[in-house]
Amino acid sequence: MKRSGILFFPAFDWSLGDTHPEREERLLYTQEQFFEEGVMELPQVKQYSPGLASIHEVLRTQALFPSPDQPDLTAHLIAAGSAIVLGEAWAQHEIQNGFALVRPPGHHSGATVLGNRGFCTLNNEAILVNHLRTKYGIKKIAIVDTDVHHGDGTQDIFYHDPQVLYVSLHQDGRTLYPGSGFTNEKGGPNAWDKTLNIPLPPGTGDEGIHYILEDWILPRLREFKPDLVINSAGQDNHFTDPLASMNVTARGYGKITELIRPDLAVLEGGYSIESALPYVNLAIFLALAGEDYSHVQEPQKPQRPLLNFQELKHYVKELKVNNKQANPHWTIREEKSLPAGKWAYIPHSVYYDTEGIQEIRQDRIRICNQCGGTVLIESQHASTGERFALIRIPFQACSTCRQAGEDLWEDFMGRKTSVLLQDQSQDLIQFWDVHEGVRSL
Repeated sequence: MKRSGILFFPAFDWSLGDTHPEREERLLYTQEQFFEEGVMELPQVKQYSPGLASIHEVLRTQALFPSPDQPDLTAHLIAAGSAIVLGEAWAQHEIQNGFALVRPPGHHSGATVLGNRGFCTLNNEAILVNHLRTKYGIKKIAIVDTDVHHGDGTQDIFYHDPQVLYVSLHQDGRTLYPGSGFTNEKGGPNAWDKTLNIPLPPGTGDEGIHYILEDWILPRLREFKPDLVINSAGQDNHFTDPLASMNVTARGYGKITELIRPDLAVLEGGYSIESALPYVNLAIFLALAGEDYSHVQEPQKPQRPLLNFQELKHYVKELKVNNKQANPHWTIREEKSLPAGKWAYIPHSVYYDTEGIQEIRQDRIRICNQCGGTVLIESQHASTGERFALIRIPFQACSTCRQAGEDLWEDFMGRKTSVLLQDQSQDLIQFWDVHEGVRSL
């Protein structure tokens, strides 16, 4: 029997406030709905218990600055670890697909982490992806992000990785946080066109989303031929969501899932706690389990104006042209202070809205036609002046990029507040700071 895995982690002891939309009730109503509908009694459903990600599994993917020894990470580690639990079940062929219903969410958390932003501290999907690549040798992964907000953190982590196709369809960043995710954001110099952003106008509903999937996204997936497809399953496109302005229904989400056919889905946003989440989650999981979701209907009816479908088709046609004509947005230099080769330079700024932190970044990527290229990220906390560096040696690194990463590690120790070496090709993590020197983690 083809089995579908399910895992709940409501994170009872973590919230941003009793009345904040990101609180444990987001999943409690869903659990109740699943049990009332008898979903857990379906013969193909297998329930899993939460797990705990290690700091090593986090640092393989993200740099925690100023130190990996940060307080209050437990809920985030369990959310990421729970995604890994279902990923392990999939990789070991215990399940055909699975849905990790976890919080806190993660897709706004990027390559460097100085705090919480967009309700996110650790990136659950990215940590899951790199765990599966490391342990099972999975080569090509596609992430389809259906959250209403652009998954800028996931994009940041994989922007220079030619083996990961990141697709995000979201409400236009000119109208919604985080203000990014435009068609010209297509990937770095070694991974150009491995990022696809589709910013949508407010009011887009089921028909529009399904059209974009069938007309644009699914052909890209077929062309890329991934070994693993992950749905970053944000549900705030729903017509009752208080933080956005889209018009997707619960059954519309079921159809999204049916079209994408993800191997794994991981919950992201969605803040209409009673009116949407129990029904959207139900429709998504029924679609994963191969069950009929046509009877799933939320108690309210759409009140927002629905964008005309013909207008949307014209809009998407223009988006495609803009995407095709987009030019690279980096400067290529040969810098004497860096190891030999040509390096792309991309200045970058990150605002942590939850904590009011401004991070100033200088990203450099070694141009390479053999691997993803060594990445150097120099980061500064604008208020405290603390300076950090992330050095990443990519999966399947060539010998030249490996040497470049090792040379940078030797050079940068002592020059910053803290430095992280992220050697993904050997699964080696080393951390240096002014207090403890070098640690292997």
